[in-house]
Amino acid sequence: MPLPSFDELRAAVDAVAPRLSVAVAGATDSTVLEAVAQGKVRGWIEPILVGDASAIQATSAEAGIGVDRFRIVDDADSARAAVAEVRSGRARLLMKGLIDTPSLMRALLNSPTGLRTDRTICQVVLMEIVDQQRRILLADTGITIAPTLVQKTNILLSLIELARLLGVDRPRVALVAATEKATSAMVDTLDSAELSRRNAAGEFPDAIVEGPLSFDLAWSADAGGKKQVAGSVVGAADAILFPNLLAGNLTVKAMMYTARSRFGGVLCGAACPVIFMSRADTLETRLNSLALAIRMALAADAPQ
Repeated sequence: MPLPSFDELRAAVDAVAPRLSVAVAGATDSTVLEAVAQGKVRGWIEPILVGDASAIQATSAEAGIGVDRFRIVDDADSARAAVAEVRSGRARLLMKGLIDTPSLMRALLNSPTGLRTDRTICQVVLMEIVDQQRRILLADTGITIAPTLVQKTNILLSLIELARLLGVDRPRVALVAATEKATSAMVDTLDSAELSRRNAAGEFPDAIVEGPLSFDLAWSADAGGKKQVAGSVVGAADAILFPNLLAGNLTVKAMMYTARSRFGGVLCGAACPVIFMSRADTLETRLNSLALAIRMALAADAPQ
């Protein structure tokens, strides 16, 4: 079963109307406010707006968005306060608003008060290439600069788990690199070969993991034929694990801005799904991210 489209994700959340509570860290952004307002109208969420209350009220008034029906937590440290809403059980999800990533990560990773788990936190983007009717998960595209083999293992586990939560029984994961040949000149290719070996040995039984593979091999079966490279993942990847943040971030942004695409992003590895995209993202993208995080939460809560 392929990954769902965003139309399918939204329809699934519409059908359930779960009204999950969402703490928005840095709610002084009109696009964020419009996204959570629409989410509330659709029955998806109950927003909790965290930040400077007067600034939130001013932003909402300027944008013509009524927030009097939302709970507002007045706190200058919006990241810490939003995380506290989740820890207390008052919020089920966390959403990044008008706040920089380092501030949010400090709050998430704070040992006594944050949402740290034993899993490396990473950003996963669900990318939908509309004209090809192709969907793929991409990680890490926003957090870990130069992941170690241990961190890559964690990111791989998050990719596998998210793909399965979205309905892919045995996801095919490509470990991408600049070449499909393992070489000591590029350490990331050795990491990919090791993860592929461990998959073959049964360490990741719910997935097919292959690498190193160049991006064209992960995406195109034609490339596999021309390069005479075979494999279950070649041309059929459900997910891609990048060797480092530079490769992941540049690739995902190139796809966002040059392809006919739809996308949404979440943080995996924290104690709850975190709706996480750029401060420059559109209303459409924020709603995509919100639907993705809600689907994650509902699937994780369902009896196995």
